[in-house]
Amino acid sequence: MSKFVKDLLTKDLVNRLDGVEDCLTANVIGIDANATSALRKRLREKGIGLMVVKNSLAVRATEGTSLAGAFEGSKGTQAVLWGGEDFVSLVKEVHELHKDEEEFEKFSALGGVMDKEKLTPEKIKEISKWPSRAEQLSMLVGQILGPGANLAAQLKGPGAKLASQIKQVGEKEE
Repeated sequence: MSKFVKDLLTKDLVNRLDGVEDCLTANVIGIDANATSALRKRLREKGIGLMVVKNSLAVRATEGTSLAGAFEGSKGTQAVLWGGEDFVSLVKEVHELHKDEEEFEKFSALGGVMDKEKLTPEKIKEISKWPSRAEQLSMLVGQILGPGANLAAQLKGPGAKLASQIKQVGEKEE
């Protein structure tokens, strides 16, 4: 490949990854065309981008960016995955694809980068157990509303008892 073509491909890759801070890399070699189409469709439905890149071009395109660590020490061709609702949901989806032996047996997570920190396959498995953004928000809302609900119950309880006792006294007098 000529230097001119490499520069064009590198610029295209830089443009596609513009604004991406965290990503994962995966092995997709050996997946047949039908499975690849199904994989891309499944990821597209969840807002996840997938692009297969040659490692040397990816290293050139991400040099000096937060994504540079994802391609250090890797060789050959690999898929770059980014996007999704948040990074944890991206990791969870990639981990699910890795576990799906029937449809995507050759798919495997190789690594990635999160907050400029290089990720290993073991770290990806660990992150897949973290709560996603939506789960964290629901836990936070529950923690915020919990004390208010307890206070309301404590204020309502004695008033309800008093109303019940007044009603009983009123029924006895009749």
